[in-house]
Amino acid sequence: MKKSMRKIWNITSAVMVALMIFCALFLMGARLLGYRCFTVLTGSMEPAYQVGDLIYVKEVDVNTVQVGDDITFILNEDLVVATHRVVRIDAEKQHFYTKGLANEIEDGDPVHFNNVIGVPRFRIPKLGYVSDFVQNPPGMYIAVAGLAVLLMLAFLPDFRIGRRVKTAPAAERCDAEAENARLMTEPDEMRAQIQQET
Repeated sequence: MKKSMRKIWNITSAVMVALMIFCALFLMGARLLGYRCFTVLTGSMEPAYQVGDLIYVKEVDVNTVQVGDDITFILNEDLVVATHRVVRIDAEKQHFYTKGLANEIEDGDPVHFNNVIGVPRFRIPKLGYVSDFVQNPPGMYIAVAGLAVLLMLAFLPDFRIGRRVKTAPAAERCDAEAENARLMTEPDEMRAQIQQET
């Protein structure tokens, strides 16, 4: 019973650690490849991007952006970031005119070329919720603590078994030494009698 429970626990903990590593790779590893991650917070780009999706944005030369491309850009002075589709381009004024797919009218203000962050390359559905949770307190602390506990529990059974394996020979040696000491303290007559009997 203990072996089966331990096996189930090992599989469960391994899967949970793997999921955390998977999420870390998709959240942190993307930055190493030149991507920036953003969570979709509104439904203005549905059905292309759903609320909670995590989109991976790659920096591009703004001169390569065409009508029909989606761009991620800084929306206002508060540094709010948005992703909308380009519907018109004014190259002379260096402006993109954008519109959310779910919106009926164009955005009120054009996007200056300098405010473009990049172009979304792919998305992972609903991973944005996880991203927001683990990148901001208290979710960050909970995630780190949870990973530490999982790692500790994953290695704890091996540590305990290792201790039992190491202490078993020592215990046997102690028993043998105690038996030898007892035999040495027996009266000479008893030792002689034992020798005659054998």
